[in-house]
Amino acid sequence: MFGLFRRKPKIVSCDALADFIDAQAAFIVQKGIYEYSRARAGHYSKVLFRESQFQQAVEVSRWRGFPLGLAMVAEVVDSALRRMVPGVSGVTAAVEATTLTVFDRYPVPAALGPYKWQMAREALVLRLAYLKLHGPKRAIDITGPYEKSYFDLMPIHEKLRKPDFPTLGNYLRVSMCNIYDEFTAQVDIPALSAEIAQMEPAPALASNS
Repeated sequence: MFGLFRRKPKIVSCDALADFIDAQAAFIVQKGIYEYSRARAGHYSKVLFRESQFQQAVEVSRWRGFPLGLAMVAEVVDSALRRMVPGVSGVTAAVEATTLTVFDRYPVPAALGPYKWQMAREALVLRLAYLKLHGPKRAIDITGPYEKSYFDLMPIHEKLRKPDFPTLGNYLRVSMCNIYDEFTAQVDIPALSAEIAQMEPAPALASNS
């Protein structure tokens, strides 16, 4: 119980940044899937969550959604850092490379298979490459390009979820704002920016074949 009151560790390195991106991406994707499914099922949610077919569908949704979560959280982090350390070069490249190390921590999910997992990585590479093409965004403005993709992977029949697109969009926008606040509270700017400044540019976005 006392662990609830402990301060979260500072983000002092790219390894710590990777852990932050990993945890936040997994949380927002899974929380959205489970809470939306539970709300849609209503009184039948306990029955639904025990069905093996639904459990398999959730597993597919989780792993399809994880790269989307990584991309969104990476953009929050990148935008925050570019505002906080405008004089440090290589911030976006460091965020790109760090985010891909998170993806590569995980073996191929059985729910997707090698081909789909590789396609998910290539899509993530492309999304991360867009970061350098625009300036920092407000956290609330980041989710727009991701909302439909996230909505479409919900493990609920399409006819039942049609009216709920705005609700899930609001959930993602609020989540990004919360992640921004948490990141700016946890990051140790002098330590992290010093590590980023010393990093040599590398072909971090190469395909993981």
